Amino acid sequence: MNLIHSDKIINAIKELSQYDLLKGLCHEQQESLPMPSSVALEEIITLCRAVIFPGYFGNASITKHNLSYHIGVNVERLHHLLSAQIQAGLYFSRQQGYAPAPCINPEPLTSQKVAEIKEKGQALSADFIASLPAIREQLATDVEATFLGDPAACSFEEVIYCYPGLRAISNYRIAHRLLELGVPMIPRMITEMAHSETGIDIHPGATIGDYFAIDHGTGVVIGATAVIGKHVKLYQGVTLGARSFPLDETGHPIKGIPRHPILEDNVIIYSNATILGRITIGKGATIGGNIWVTEDVAPESRILQSKARK
Repeated sequence: MNLIHSDKIINAIKELSQYDLLKGLCHEQQESLPMPSSVALEEIITLCRAVIFPGYFGNASITKHNLSYHIGVNVERLHHLLSAQIQAGLYFSRQQGYAPAPCINPEPLTSQKVAEIKEKGQALSADFIASLPAIREQLATDVEATFLGDPAACSFEEVIYCYPGLRAISNYRIAHRLLELGVPMIPRMITEMAHSETGIDIHPGATIGDYFAIDHGTGVVIGATAVIGKHVKLYQGVTLGARSFPLDETGHPIKGIPRHPILEDNVIIYSNATILGRITIGKGATIGGNIWVTEDVAPESRILQSKARK
């Protein structure tokens, strides 16, 4: 360490190490217990894609004769990795509360509790894998909707292999199922991975029906309590967000209340439209680009910008 600057550095270390001032910025994991790993989750997503879309992701040498073998190998690896990550999420999430609370060391885990969490992780992983056929069926509808909704798409193959919207939707559908199963932390990490990769931010808590398409996609935001019907299409920059939200007696936002839009079937929302609050966009409605919508829209309506008068 350079002696000229050592006092500054030593003082910074002292200040950064003041335990009581961390206010939720420190997490103490019991010794030897794992933390969720973004590296492991990336492999998990790759394995899910390889199982759902064999030949596009993972081993490309897939035929009808070796399909069962390759899927079996991938599923076995997936079960092992996902079980461990769910366990890590369960350990990590034992400590709950608002961020302003000081760093709290959770109660030590007994060997019996560790065994229970391990078994729960394996059971939840198996339940998720049992859901993969249904997830594949739903993603197949998303592939079809994306292909039919974009004249530039030359084939289903191009949609599966290239389109960022489908990548974000596939991460969402995987994460949403894990959230339905009660898995903590991991679903949000999975959708944020897609957010980083594609610029599309879909909260795993949103409810999205079949035949969902996101064209181009960059900048799309879908909030946690949004409800989207079937055959809905969004363009880049669309926000399905919340307006102001109520606070509890301590000044913290009240969690879990519906605060994002409902889009009924066959809705189209064009680029950079902002839809805010718990409002309903009726079946078959079209929302034009660069519009701010905070009230219900009747079915089959067309909401467009007013033409500027000269």
